[in-house]
Amino acid sequence: MSKSNLPGVGLYYHPEAYSISGPKLMGRNAAGESFLRGLLQHIKTNGFYVQLDNPAHLDGFSAAAKQFGRMEPVQSVQAQTLGKMTQAGVVFHPGPGIGAHAQQRSFWGDQAWSLCGITHTTSSARAMDAITGLLTTPVQPWDALICTSHAVKANVTALLDREMGFLQARLGASKQVLPQMPVIPLGIHTADFEFGPAARQAARLAIGLAQDEVAVLFMGRLSFHAKAHPWQMYQALEAAAKATGCKIALIECGWHANDALKEAFVQGAQQGCPSVRHITLDGRDAQNRDHVWAGADIFCSLSDNIQETFGISPIEAMAAGLPVVVSDWDGYRDSVRHGVDGFTIPTIMPRAGLAGDLAHRHALQIDSYDMYIGQASMMTSVDMRALIAAFTDLIKDPQLRSKMGSAGRARAKDCYDWGAVIPQYQALWADLNDRRSAAVGHKTQTWPARPDPYVAFAGYATHTLSEETILRPTEPTAQALMDRYRALMDLMMLNYCKRLMLPDETLQQIFAAASPDGQTAAQIIQSVPAGRRPQTLRALGLLVKIGLFERA
Repeated sequence: MSKSNLPGVGLYYHPEAYSISGPKLMGRNAAGESFLRGLLQHIKTNGFYVQLDNPAHLDGFSAAAKQFGRMEPVQSVQAQTLGKMTQAGVVFHPGPGIGAHAQQRSFWGDQAWSLCGITHTTSSARAMDAITGLLTTPVQPWDALICTSHAVKANVTALLDREMGFLQARLGASKQVLPQMPVIPLGIHTADFEFGPAARQAARLAIGLAQDEVAVLFMGRLSFHAKAHPWQMYQALEAAAKATGCKIALIECGWHANDALKEAFVQGAQQGCPSVRHITLDGRDAQNRDHVWAGADIFCSLSDNIQETFGISPIEAMAAGLPVVVSDWDGYRDSVRHGVDGFTIPTIMPRAGLAGDLAHRHALQIDSYDMYIGQASMMTSVDMRALIAAFTDLIKDPQLRSKMGSAGRARAKDCYDWGAVIPQYQALWADLNDRRSAAVGHKTQTWPARPDPYVAFAGYATHTLSEETILRPTEPTAQALMDRYRALMDLMMLNYCKRLMLPDETLQQIFAAASPDGQTAAQIIQSVPAGRRPQTLRALGLLVKIGLFERA
């Protein structure tokens, strides 16, 4: 396909969604920053249509595009020019809330373009409301919500089923229209994690690792209540240290939200794995991240939190050639092959129906979101015997580490590099365009809760200004009407809504057609081109308001 025949790419852009430089670094920020890099490196397009809340944000996108050598035109799209997105075909939004954007789209028609969102955390109130809202907003089968793992798709489906059950019981609803929900993983830039023997040696020296120490790495936010509780990792490493007699260093490379959490991790490690050397590094420092990826021997992440949906760090570890020990949880079970790239450790959580009080307390804002997800995770655990066995096998067997690390590196390149993932996005977007083009007979209902005010409030006025309304001018000549209009428009209280005013040419046509004896509004606007008559009829209301016409 020649470049001129390629579709444009539409993207909702806010710097916070695509940056890791903000004060509060979350997984979605890292994923968004990585996605934008991947998109600009690998997408095939004839131009970018960038939807902005703030026009100044365009500079950030343009700078990123230039950095990756993109020479295609970049179009700024704002609320008043949203119709430009018809030229993009599909608009990507970095979250699940495409329902609200479908409502906005309805002013141009449901088939004007397709919308594509993506899941990150799905346990927050905002995310759950956005997902269940898909049933009552005008999303269409030519839209999509990308699920980053099969686990999160199951969660999204469960939320939609519950909401549909409510709508059936409440309203007798039987029809549901949903977007496509493909499973497409997040990607990484595997080249960022390629380190040779010299880099490994330098990294271990910088970290302070002894030659005979086996370094186990956790990378990510250091939050026992919102990410991965470390206690079982500590205990298992202590058991493995005693079983193997090897020197073990645990590196936790991440960041704590506050000093209290930092102290909690220090105390936990001292109590849980006193035989293991504990190293904490600031994971917000790029050099620290490179050192630990290059210098570690084993990666571990025992995610147990319901807000986790995919898990980028195990894939990054695989790209770095590290064998991984992860919980059999959320997206980890999609990416890590047990016994091949590392070990997936079985998890256990209480049966359904035993934590309604947690949901109630969070919904009523008795408990914070952090408390809600933290309490849920405290009753979830991994199989300690399997975890100890995995650590023991990897710690004592360098050849096993090398074999699994090589397998993981190959898998990361083949399946999770953005060069492999972005084509899946592009194929999805092409499919959405085809579905939209093939839809026949679809009728759009514009946003019901945002109606024409003269429809919603038609019962307020005594009279309705329509084509049959008889009006007469209050000045004897067209020139007198024009002179008075211009004088009145010098008043700020009358000219503040300039967008509603008619051009002078149209005003002169209206004033010339006006009869002192009165005539219908249809007769007054007859000389105006047909396409502009509705706007002109409405503007007669303004001319009545300022006293140039009156109802006869």
